Order: sequence, then C-alpha cells, then structure tokens
Amino acid sequence: MRVAIVRRAPNTSISMDVYADGLVSGLKTVRPDWDIVELRPQTSAAGGGITQKLGKYFEQYWHYPKTIKQHQADIFHIIDHSDGHLARWLASVPVVATCHDLINFLQPENASHQAALPMLSSALWRYSVKGLQAADHVVTVSAHTAKDVTKLLDISADDLTVVHNAVGAAFKPLAPKLSETVFQQYDIPNDRFYLLNVGSSQPRKNITTILNALAQLVSQQEITSSLPLIHLIKAGADFTVEQKSLIERNHLQGYITHVKKPDTETLVKLYNAANVLVAPSLYEGFGITILEAMACGTPVITANSSSLPEVAGNAALMVDPRDEDELVAAISSLRNDQSLQEKLVSRGLERTQSYTWANTAEQVACVYESVLQEKS
Repeated sequence: MRVAIVRRAPNTSISMDVYADGLVSGLKTVRPDWDIVELRPQTSAAGGGITQKLGKYFEQYWHYPKTIKQHQADIFHIIDHSDGHLARWLASVPVVATCHDLINFLQPENASHQAALPMLSSALWRYSVKGLQAADHVVTVSAHTAKDVTKLLDISADDLTVVHNAVGAAFKPLAPKLSETVFQQYDIPNDRFYLLNVGSSQPRKNITTILNALAQLVSQQEITSSLPLIHLIKAGADFTVEQKSLIERNHLQGYITHVKKPDTETLVKLYNAANVLVAPSLYEGFGITILEAMACGTPVITANSSSLPEVAGNAALMVDPRDEDELVAAISSLRNDQSLQEKLVSRGLERTQSYTWANTAEQVACVYESVLQEKS
C-alpha cells in the first residue's frame, strides 16, 4: 500500500511535526511493507512583510493543494485539521484526516492574539477545518475532541475514530547529575522546588492562574522558611505583555526562568529536573506534555476539564483550572508529601507504557484498511 502523509510546512507547528514524525516512524514499524511518502508545502523566506504573509496563504490554499493532487497514493492522510481544506481537493481519492482540537471555534482569542492578520486568519481557519467534512474518515486524538467534532462540524460518530497520541522514546528518567546540568546552562538557582510549564502562552494555557498561584506560594514561603523556595521554569513561548506585567507587579522575576524553544534533549532534562509539571490548561485536545512529564518520572498537576482527565487517568492531581487556591493547595501537597510524589511517579511511568507511536500507528493503519475496504 502507498500512503501519502500530508504534512504542514516545517516548523509551522512543533506539535504537528512531533505527530507526523511519530506516526511515520510508527507506520514504518507496524507496516514495514507499505510505501510511506511524505508531502510538504514549499516554505517561503522568513519575513514579516504583508506580501510574504499573503504569499504564505497562496501557498497553503492554492499551490500546495494543486501539487498534492498530482501525487498518486492508495490513501492520503492529512495530519492537521488546519489543512482540512485539502480534503476537498482530494475528493476523488480515499482521505483520512486527523483533528487535534477545535479550540479556535470555542475560544477564538487563542488564535487572534498572535495572528498577523486576525480576521483573515480566522476566516481561512474555519474554511479549512470545515473541509474535514469531505474526508472519508476523521481520526481524533481524544474522545473529548471527537465530541467537539460531532457537535461543531456535524460529522457522524460513525466516521470518527479516537486514536490517542503517544510519547517519544527520548522521554525517560535520567540520572540526577545529567538532568541537573540544565540548571547551569540556563542559570537557574539551585536547591529550589521547581514547577515546570511547557508550551505556548495562549489564553487557554492559563498562565495567569499559574502566576497568581506562584505569587501566593512566594508570599507563604516568607513565613514558612523551612521549605525550599519555589521556582517556575517556563519552557517554550515567552510570556505575553500582560503576563510580564503581572510578574513585575508581584515581584516574581527572581522566581522565574524562561527557556525559549528547548530542543528535545533540553526538554527531557527540564522534565527530569522539575519537581512537578503544572499544566492547568482551560482546554486541550490531548495534552502531550502530561505524558512527556510522566514518562520522565515527573509528578503532574493538571486540570479536571477537556481531554486532560482522559489522558492523565489516576496518575496526576486534578484541579479546577480557574481556582488558583486549589492549584496552590495541590502544589503544596506535593511539596510537603514525598510519598505522594512517589505514588504519582510510579503511576505515571506505568501509564505511559502503552502510549507508544507503534500502538498509535497500528490503530491508524487499521483505519486506512477499513476506509479502503469500504471504498473497494
């Protein structure tokens, strides 16, 4: 069988690169006799001019679709819902598409706060995602996302299959001496209780609640000096202007380190060096950072909403993401209870054993085979 994996431009989305790379490697493992080809759009030179921005839209919505139509494959897999419009161009061939989340339908501010042309970007995104209706089958990365797809896109549950994401083999426990080299690399103070947050600074990531909780904990530790100082490591996107203002108002600069765009090796060290991953997102289509932390032996605090309970199971502490007092209490409980830390570490390591790209790819391969059988 010849399978065409329809990717986004390199570095357009790190999470989509991780998904595509993991799926391809998994498919090559579980179906070694298949011919897996990867298609990518052309990339334009970096720059912020209006002409270049419009050129990227032309490439994504016109040139790339025309190019894809010229390729021959038994089945095409669009790996990102943001490219859902491609399913319309491929209407004459079997098409599977993956939907990771529909957050921009539910909370459009998450896209508009960073888009260069917000109104145009929003309109095109909606046009693209509605193209999923033209796919033969849609894979969703969680049952929660499947419900959103059914409700918001009116796609039948019969045309959906839930296939969870996976965690790469690079994410694993490290010896303390190896992981702690990251402290020196980024000038992070030693001997603190480290909170880690990984990802973007979009509103849905709930960074403001994390910062308010940090301010409470810093205030408390001035009274309870026997405990290690609290320190937040933010890995990924920088804080927004509003978040930086909150940091300054609460005098938190000495309790925070920002690690910009860490590579996988650095990220694994950060997970291992942290005492807890704090991920109280308001919405996640899946929440891959939870699995990455668990695979590294790091306790997790996450939200009791969207897909996060589905991913975390009983291996994390759950909080109301809008209640900073509840987040403070969860952090404090881990900070004071070594046995609780050990219990979450054990549960997390056990839980991640089944989240492999080979398992994910096997389920996706079965979707391909089912679609082709139905269309034969």
